[in-house]
Amino acid sequence: MMNSAITLAKAFGFVSILALFGCSEGPAEDAGERFDETVQEVENSVEDACEDVKENLNAENEEC
Repeated sequence: MMNSAITLAKAFGFVSILALFGCSEGPAEDAGERFDETVQEVENSVEDACEDVKENLNAENEEC
């Protein structure tokens, strides 16, 4: 379940980057950068949560 959430977050981030790739200077670029930062923070949070769950379950591989 966590792997699918991480994959979904990464896919969302990738699509977002592609959608915002055409933005150049100005408010659209600033908004795109803020959005990208937010997506990255969400991806990191999901991965951290996954690793915490695996650690608590004493999994051999704690990376997600």
